[in-house]
Amino acid sequence: MATADPVSLGRRIAAARDRAGLTQAALASAVGLERSALAKIENGMRRVSAIELARIAEAVDERIEWFVREPPPALVSYRNIREPGVASPTIERVVERVARNTEFVLKEDGQWQLPTPSEINRPDTVQDAEERALRARALLGLDDVAPIRDMSASVSRLGLLAFSLDLGPDAADAASILLARGGVAVINGHLRVGRRRLALAHELGHYLFADSYTVDWRIAEQDDDAAWETRLDRFARAVLLPRKGLGDMWIELQKQGDDLRTAAVKAGSFFRTDMSTLARRLWELRHVSQDEARFIRTVRTTKADIVEFDLVVHDELAPPFLPRPYEEAVLRLYRNEIVSPARVIDLLLGAWEEQDLPELPRLPESAVWKFV
Repeated sequence: MATADPVSLGRRIAAARDRAGLTQAALASAVGLERSALAKIENGMRRVSAIELARIAEAVDERIEWFVREPPPALVSYRNIREPGVASPTIERVVERVARNTEFVLKEDGQWQLPTPSEINRPDTVQDAEERALRARALLGLDDVAPIRDMSASVSRLGLLAFSLDLGPDAADAASILLARGGVAVINGHLRVGRRRLALAHELGHYLFADSYTVDWRIAEQDDDAAWETRLDRFARAVLLPRKGLGDMWIELQKQGDDLRTAAVKAGSFFRTDMSTLARRLWELRHVSQDEARFIRTVRTTKADIVEFDLVVHDELAPPFLPRPYEEAVLRLYRNEIVSPARVIDLLLGAWEEQDLPELPRLPESAVWKFV
């Protein structure tokens, strides 16, 4: 729905300017306005022309759509309690764009719908987090032993769409938005594969616990068991590394006579997790000592390990990565000529080029009457 009134538009211009780190004077200078004129625009006392709005959008690195269309309800509730851009402006801007694109595609494509999430009660303790992780794994169709092979496909069946884009080392690990139906998660693809999977497991927790808008700056860096984020960290580790599955494998590796490093490499590869997460999980389940956990954190899987232990290497969620159901829906919109090639590339976040799109059949001359 369009934002027509000057007050709402002015507020969004001010929010975008703040997020871009610009003063009124700096933005006014960039777009060729007097500072007093920009102040009146932001206060809703002066209307902004289309040309001025286009210049403002370019200066603050936002799409015009961001100013003139209402954000998803989750974003509204989020901004009522916190100013945008506090944690990570880059990922916040991207996750909002992804949410808008997803809602557009869902609206225009009649063949695709996201299921309503199966909400789980929030864990009050770390023990609750373990139980909630088992519940989440059951929703994903997993028992208490097996690893999660394809996380994006798994969580999409619950209505959570995972996008992975390289946002650089200074952006947050992940962010997610709970939509009217389903949700979207953006993972910072700059992370290594194990951390990307951990970040998605974290966002799965936010999704199932019905956190409408979340930005996770750095995951698993707190040790206070009373903190909400720490319980989420425990949930995420338990989803990736189930207590029984990891415990059984660790005991079997010890029986085989594997040393600590070899066992860690094999376990990390099997469950597709990074060594820091593996070490923390083994320690909290009391399979290793603190000294052993510190050693495991230093372990790096080598090419020799891959060959000698016959490991299968997976680069899951490698950026740019878009969920397959979303890509399929966008292509249907293109084939049905609902969106232009340029709009398709925009919806696909630049992960595709126009040459990647299928060639559309030529319409017969009589088809002109359809458009007249």
